[in-house]
Amino acid sequence: MTITGKVVFQHIGPGFWGIISPDGKKWRPSNMPKALQVEGLKVQVEASEAKSQMSVFMWGTGIDIKRYEVVT
Repeated sequence: MTITGKVVFQHIGPGFWGIISPDGKKWRPSNMPKALQVEGLKVQVEASEAKSQMSVFMWGTGIDIKRYEVVT
């Protein structure tokens, strides 16, 4: 699946990085690349739904990023 959105840091527990798409859908990457860990960065990622949806954060849909690019 292709996801376009804005990178956000969520201050829940120890904190984590997520992506919010323009329609408000929340995505929780299990493998957010360091290059994308910038608040407000606009990105497009190719991802698949994470095999394990278990998370203590209870925020968004778990995904595994396969490819990414910064959108200008």
